[in-house]
Amino acid sequence: MIFTAERSVLLDAVSKLQRIVGSKSSMPVLEGILISAEQGKVTMIAYNLEMGIKKEIYARTEEAGDIVINARLLGDILRRMNGIQVEISTDEKLMCHIKCEDSVFDIMGMAAIDFPEMPSAPEGKKINLEGKLLNEMVKGTLFAVSQIEGTRPILTGINVTVEDGVMQFVAIDGYRLAIRREKVAFEDYLNFIIAGKALGEVVKIINEDTEEVEISVAERLIMFKIDGYTFISRLLEGEFVNYQKTIPTEHRQVVEIKTSDIIDVIERVSLLINDSFSTPLRCLFNEDHMVLSCATAVGRATDTFLVTLDGEPFEIGLNSRYLLEALRAVDDDTVKILFNGANSGVIIRSANEENSDYVYMIMPMRLR
Repeated sequence: MIFTAERSVLLDAVSKLQRIVGSKSSMPVLEGILISAEQGKVTMIAYNLEMGIKKEIYARTEEAGDIVINARLLGDILRRMNGIQVEISTDEKLMCHIKCEDSVFDIMGMAAIDFPEMPSAPEGKKINLEGKLLNEMVKGTLFAVSQIEGTRPILTGINVTVEDGVMQFVAIDGYRLAIRREKVAFEDYLNFIIAGKALGEVVKIINEDTEEVEISVAERLIMFKIDGYTFISRLLEGEFVNYQKTIPTEHRQVVEIKTSDIIDVIERVSLLINDSFSTPLRCLFNEDHMVLSCATAVGRATDTFLVTLDGEPFEIGLNSRYLLEALRAVDDDTVKILFNGANSGVIIRSANEENSDYVYMIMPMRLR
């Protein structure tokens, strides 16, 4: 195999594919990128048995062929080179010769025949979304996905539905809930669960110039086409949590507040809280102000903020990180926080009654 390609284009593709490559796989070939050269183009594939990315780039090919090259090493080599064009060639012993101006590397490759076949594009329902819209919906829910499979691996995914022209993303990890809704130009019905890890990689491919993302959903696979990249992932199987029953229907206390102001206060008080402390943020609400405080092994912090409370005064403990992540995901300048005493879920949504595009819920923490 012998081909020449533009270094920056090759590096950009390798950098995106490298993100899903396992660093310590039981199959060393999965730590690499499959590179196949043919007349006029090079096709690159990264696949970890759960999700895969394919990208084609223009190349001047002198000899067709294919090879698997360690993704991390290839990325590091291309990143350190300075030339515009890079030439990659291989011999019958799988030795890869990488040359860019005066820089030359000879590294061992792996046989392409050992690389597992990535699933082909699924034949299913197709929906096109604006890149910006998909990016916002994923980032507005991804933080609430469970990071641990445990006994409920389904919670590591996001439940995506489309019904009556409304797309909804739902994520829940047992301690918080995130719901995001947007109108879309799609009149069919969809209901599937995709791993949060996969959607996280999808949005990393999207950039400011991405106008549209084409999505194909089949029974067990989903495919995204983004700016020349093809991303395929297996869907999670099983029933999603019946989260509707967990959302309180009544509220005894309501606070309306400027989003940036409440974020500033929480960030300030939370300086003494880190992940090694399961310390609640103590929130005391009175008629015209709230007092935020925390006490950890590092010290104590207290801050007072003017608010208007609709309801009886009360005190509640909340996880500061969960609260901040929900507030940062809000698109509006003002939020409404709804409480039902100190032991029920806290609802965060837009202060604009006409905007029901997102709902966040956080479960309280026990105060000592």
